[in-house]
Amino acid sequence: MPLPPGPFVRCGFNAALLLLGLVLAGFTSTGGSEHAATAALPAAFSDMLPRFLVEPEDEYIVKNKPVTLTCRSTPATQIYFKCNGDWVHQDDHLIEHSVDPATAMPVMQVTIEITRQQVEKIFGLDEYWCQCVAWSTTGTQKSQKAYIRIAYLRKNFEEEPQGTEVALDQEVLLRCHPPEGVPQAEVEWQRNEDVLDPVSDPNFFITSEHNLVIRKARLLDTGNYTCVAKNIVARRKSNSATVLVYVDGGWSEWSKWSACGADCSMWRSRECSQPSPGTGGKDCQGLDLQSINCTSEQCPQTVSGAEDVALYVGMVAVALCLTLLLIVVVLVYRRKKEGLDADVADSSILTTGFQPMGIKPSKPGVWAPRPRRPPHSKNSHLLTIQPDLTTTSYQGTLRSRHDTTGKFSMTNGPLLDPLPNGSHTLHNGKLNSDPAEFVSRLSTQTYFKTLPRDVANTSYGTFNFLGGRLTIPNTGISLLIPPEAIPRGKIYEIYLTVQRKEDLRLPLAGCQTLLSPIVSCGPPGVVLSRPVILSMDHCFDACLDNWAVRLKKQNYEGAWEDVLLMGEELVSEPYYCQLEAETCRLFTEQLGTFALVGESLHMGAAKRLRLVLFSDAYCSTLEYNIRVYCMDDTQDVFKEVMQMERQLGGRLIDEPHVLLFKDSYHNLRLSIHDMPQAHWRSKLLAGYQEIPFYHIWNGSQRYLHCTFTLERLSLSTCELTCQLCVWQLEGEGQSFALDFNIAKDTRALDAEFLLMDSNATALAGPSAFQIPYLIRQKICSSLDAPCPNGADWRMLAQRLKLERHMSFFASKASPTSVILDLWEAQHFHSGNINQLATVMADIGKQEAMIFLVSDGEC
Repeated sequence: MPLPPGPFVRCGFNAALLLLGLVLAGFTSTGGSEHAATAALPAAFSDMLPRFLVEPEDEYIVKNKPVTLTCRSTPATQIYFKCNGDWVHQDDHLIEHSVDPATAMPVMQVTIEITRQQVEKIFGLDEYWCQCVAWSTTGTQKSQKAYIRIAYLRKNFEEEPQGTEVALDQEVLLRCHPPEGVPQAEVEWQRNEDVLDPVSDPNFFITSEHNLVIRKARLLDTGNYTCVAKNIVARRKSNSATVLVYVDGGWSEWSKWSACGADCSMWRSRECSQPSPGTGGKDCQGLDLQSINCTSEQCPQTVSGAEDVALYVGMVAVALCLTLLLIVVVLVYRRKKEGLDADVADSSILTTGFQPMGIKPSKPGVWAPRPRRPPHSKNSHLLTIQPDLTTTSYQGTLRSRHDTTGKFSMTNGPLLDPLPNGSHTLHNGKLNSDPAEFVSRLSTQTYFKTLPRDVANTSYGTFNFLGGRLTIPNTGISLLIPPEAIPRGKIYEIYLTVQRKEDLRLPLAGCQTLLSPIVSCGPPGVVLSRPVILSMDHCFDACLDNWAVRLKKQNYEGAWEDVLLMGEELVSEPYYCQLEAETCRLFTEQLGTFALVGESLHMGAAKRLRLVLFSDAYCSTLEYNIRVYCMDDTQDVFKEVMQMERQLGGRLIDEPHVLLFKDSYHNLRLSIHDMPQAHWRSKLLAGYQEIPFYHIWNGSQRYLHCTFTLERLSLSTCELTCQLCVWQLEGEGQSFALDFNIAKDTRALDAEFLLMDSNATALAGPSAFQIPYLIRQKICSSLDAPCPNGADWRMLAQRLKLERHMSFFASKASPTSVILDLWEAQHFHSGNINQLATVMADIGKQEAMIFLVSDGEC
């Protein structure tokens, strides 16, 4: 056994007598302190092993205050401390001797102090520990180990509570993961600065993970909730989360039917008062007034006798007149319909003047949200029909070729307006009626009460069997209505809108996250003969091995339902999805409100974030702000941020970057570096800023950003160079190398960095499609029929890289038509009809020759 530092004396009989003499002399009455750690034992106790009365305990060093460790033993000749395997020098021990008055046994107590510097010397190794060893003439004893740790509590919460809106009596879960600390922080919850006590109010429950559960939300539970973490070092508060408890309105019971009135009807009513809607809750759905016709016995008699006969004769005469009028109307309608069909079948009218819509190309070297249409290829003749020069070229109206009357201006009425000579005008091209008037008109109807009045994010149009297209500019959202999707003889007024997330509640559970905008198309309940295609952006890595992605649809009662699990689509269902790198294309036979919601299957799942930098366009002070937005990588969110920054007078200072943000529970960090210290300094106190993981992952906060406030040392300083870094801990990162003049560089938001979509929001009829109607019909008739060598619609799907959907195409009456619909949806902005001609030529058997239509055939 190694000896401790200092003298080590084995006490004999004489020493024992000396110690006994000291005791009898009164030494033990007051005790004593010294640095000598050795003492002699009386003979009566010489054969006893030392026994610890007090052992050192775990301690925490707060700030720079040292801690004291104490060890007390009886009987003991000497006591020394050993820390991390090394003996503590005898001069660092403070020893006190005493006698236990009950047993007359000698007692030795030793104390030492441990400083922060001693503990920090072993940083990165094992924890710092100390242990005391006591000797007697018989043997030794070791005490328990005491661990000394430096106490701290970090500033940032690993997860902060998120605000939510919840219906009355529903459960609320507010998550909180306190900051890292030693010792581990205790957590309490506050509502409006008052501490919550689950014992006094059992409606609250705090889980072992420190999350707060409100078992049944009450109106009094509306408020600001704060998670508070504290230990012996500090006390931290999270950001407050606002919980809003709302009340949806309920209808009262129907009143009794009223007496039968003079008009032979009676009515009943009910009110939205059980309960009344409150704190943003929904109004009641359905009718509040209902009427029915009375039976003949209940209807009061207002005429009698001869007057009754006259009344009945008059009613019969009116009925006959109405019947004759109805017959005339039906005959006229059928004649006009036949005239329209004849006009549509007229190939010279369908093909004359058809050219793909011109899209303004991107400037060289300028960033654009989406690629534009490529130039013409060498096969441009294959899908070109020679125009009939004897007819007037197509200018947006469709009428009989012998009609020489002037063209009618477009109206806000139905798609087909009757002309004096029996022909029809087909509204084709842009629909320029007032969108605000349209939204206001729809919102008065019962099933449009939830339609947002955001005209900038809504488009609409009037369509018939020829189909068309609706687009919301600069959002990546469009609705393709293929030919024959609307039954012949029907005319629909259809709208398309993107819902702001704050306008529409989409409940997310667990680790679910919103992966797309919330898009509405309607009116719901319209009858479609074949699927329309809804296109919208998504913001995940498009790897279904990492995700469980569900398509959600809002039903008529306002609840959200899962209607499709992506990757497990059934061809018999009314919904089907084509997933692309940045876009989802939904085939649907039912209009409504849709959104994509994902749940990660493992930590490799990633969302795409678009990182965008803005600053003030003009700076007249020493301070200069740079705002870094971290948003979902979808065009609709980018458009909203651009519009908001335009109102704030901001400017884009670099091209956006894309960052893959993984489901690793790690926060996003942002920092700025390499500024010229002689001219600029950062006012940020810490080395970086952080956005908590859950703020980004759940997708509920659309405009997440951090602001870096810089200060120039002189107003004459205008050149700014620096490096701005954004990265996820243990994940991917991006950096911006900034070098610009804050006084001269005033790029407009909607000029170079955002190519505004100038296409019409609504296109009806043939101009909505790149493939002319007659050519489309001939492609379908040529490829729908199965071919032994596979030169049919199956080869077309393979050449267009759509073979994954073979079973879906095969389930349709015309597989080729559905393939062409998808091609139209994919390539309206960037497609080249000549590329499709090349594919058709590659299929073989000279199928491309079907596109060479002569003038005689037209």
